[in-house]
Amino acid sequence: MPLEQEVRGMLIGGFAIVMGIVILTTLFLWIKNKNNSSAYIWTLAHFLFFTLAIYFFIKAISFDFNHPMASEEISLQFGIAGVVWAFSMVCLLMGIVNFSKRRRMEKSL
Repeated sequence: MPLEQEVRGMLIGGFAIVMGIVILTTLFLWIKNKNNSSAYIWTLAHFLFFTLAIYFFIKAISFDFNHPMASEEISLQFGIAGVVWAFSMVCLLMGIVNFSKRRRMEKSL
């Protein structure tokens, strides 16, 4: 898929800045609240797998479409990105479940 020359760099740079801020904030909150480590680990795993999914997505949209098997390669990259994204969403759900378990335990005390 043809893109303007600067678009790929702007996508990568913008995503890296935002994801860096999000990961640093999550690490800061984890250090501040050491009570619920498993929820923070699941959340960080989500961010890492989501970053990997974005890597495969950007690889797919910037693939050389003049390649003889470009359609198959792009489809494969999109498929890998989708599977990794789905796994990242499972990690996010596990983090949310662990955060809610912690809240329930605090309310019962």
